[in-house]
Amino acid sequence: MPLRVAARLRVAASLRAVAASLAALPLAGCMPAGAPAIPLFGAYFPSWLLCALIGILGAVLVRLFFIRAGIDDALPLRLPVYVCIAAAIGFAAALLGFGR
Repeated sequence: MPLRVAARLRVAASLRAVAASLAALPLAGCMPAGAPAIPLFGAYFPSWLLCALIGILGAVLVRLFFIRAGIDDALPLRLPVYVCIAAAIGFAAALLGFGR
């Protein structure tokens, strides 16, 4: 009986080691250089702030286009649609502008 307990403890310890390694795996993509920043008016602003602003302005322009085309009235849930459009434009701006 003690052999089975010892074997179970070894299996549990190895499973914990595997779980810890898998949990640390996403951290391998982190860079020590830091996040990209944009110098603006003498201060450094994070690039995601600019990308979010670009996404919001892009979603407003898409909404104006949808209103002119008559598509806006046919949208079932406008807020989630425009939030997703803003996020897509913001992510595209981040990828194209900063390569991240």
